Amino acid sequence: MQKLGLSQSLQQKLSPQQIQFIKLLQVPTAELEARIEEELEINPALEEGETDLPDEQPANDEEYTETSGGEDELDINDYLRDDDYSGYKMQGDGGEDDEDREMPLAMGTSLQEQLLTQLGYLGLNEKQQTIGKQLIGSIESDGYIRRELEAIVNDLAFAQGIDTTAEEVEEILKKIQSFDPAGIAARNLQECLLLQLERIKQGIEEDDGDKFSKTYIVDKAIDTLKYCYEEFTKKHYDKIARKLEIAEEDADDVKDIVMLISGLNPKPGGVSNTTGMAKNQVIIPDFILINNNGKLELALNSRNAPELRISRSYTEMFKAYDKGDKKDKKLKEAVTFVKQKLDAAKWFIDAIKQRQQTLLRTMQAIVNFQYDYFLEGDETKLKPMILKDIAGMINMDISTVSRVASSKSVQTDFGIFPLKYFFSEGIATDSGEEVSSREVKQIIKDLIAAEDKDKPLSDDKIEKVLNEKGYNIARRTVAKYREQLNIPVARLRKEL
Repeated sequence: MQKLGLSQSLQQKLSPQQIQFIKLLQVPTAELEARIEEELEINPALEEGETDLPDEQPANDEEYTETSGGEDELDINDYLRDDDYSGYKMQGDGGEDDEDREMPLAMGTSLQEQLLTQLGYLGLNEKQQTIGKQLIGSIESDGYIRRELEAIVNDLAFAQGIDTTAEEVEEILKKIQSFDPAGIAARNLQECLLLQLERIKQGIEEDDGDKFSKTYIVDKAIDTLKYCYEEFTKKHYDKIARKLEIAEEDADDVKDIVMLISGLNPKPGGVSNTTGMAKNQVIIPDFILINNNGKLELALNSRNAPELRISRSYTEMFKAYDKGDKKDKKLKEAVTFVKQKLDAAKWFIDAIKQRQQTLLRTMQAIVNFQYDYFLEGDETKLKPMILKDIAGMINMDISTVSRVASSKSVQTDFGIFPLKYFFSEGIATDSGEEVSSREVKQIIKDLIAAEDKDKPLSDDKIEKVLNEKGYNIARRTVAKYREQLNIPVARLRKEL
């Protein structure tokens, strides 16, 4: 038997303004300008423009509330306070003296542009040019083509109307693989290294008196990659010597082969000082921290964001409504639309202001917690710090701190660092103190850098050394930290 009942429940829901603030909080400075431009396009009540008003003081941190009321509760005064909404720049956001702090933007020619220029020198027909452009467009940022040739054939057929074959595409690919930088457009690491060795071989001059010995090492290196690639990746050099029939007394040849291959570029599309071919990557820090004679000064970098204000023309519409006949149905409909746009603009500016306040409070708490580290940049002075520590200092939720730490970076006197770099777990020492895992990682890094490469330190040996130094750490933790440092196991660190 079904019964009707009345129950009362309490649910927590985020308002549209809170959702907007959360989204803006996650946006790094590099993307904030695009987000503001997007809002300016969709909301005519929001506009950008400089004002002569003095810098605003940060408002109190408080939760947003829904705008209440119906059409008759509209108040023109809510939208005429230019002092409140003329812009969102705050103290610490920058001024005339920030010119010296501005990050320079790198200029250069992209990898694809360089490759397309070289493609134009080949004298290809129109069909071959189209195939070449499709291949170049398929090259990833590290310089590889990982898309199957059959898939590229299908792309050409459906998108370009070009009827071709995998063999014809591969023929053009071989031509592109002869472009600079060497190794470009390879389909895997093995092919990338082989392309570079072939280029080295071609570059050996005919009249070089030492031509034979140079060609011999290059040929053996090519054979190593062709027939002993798996052994090379596992550093089984004795097996390589046997397969290539290198005598025991010629062990130095194996060393020369390994050195030659190890000196090749595994990512030809990456940044290269010699080729100048790569795309330039610019990091725009969200915070700027300066050590001014022992005093740390924190500023929020928001120079790329324009000032925002409520549109004066839209507020004039409200003035007309305030003086007009409030019973006019069409006028009330128009004013309701205007109110929605004005509310959205007001919420957006408020969200920007709260974003800045939250960012500054969070970063200032991090600076206060890690003050000794930021004074000198000494990693050993980093304290164990988790999200909960900072959340407690600023009386905010852990999720808010997480959003700030996961996508923001700070420029210091000793480099640019992501905020998550400063968060680390603690490890107990024999003296009962807690040290940052960052400190332990640095010790592991130093131990491995100073090890005998003929007999690299195993994780067990590193564990014993750390225990002797007073760090209570297990072997599996050593392995975890070593992997986080992108350091291979001892066997793969062995050198001839």
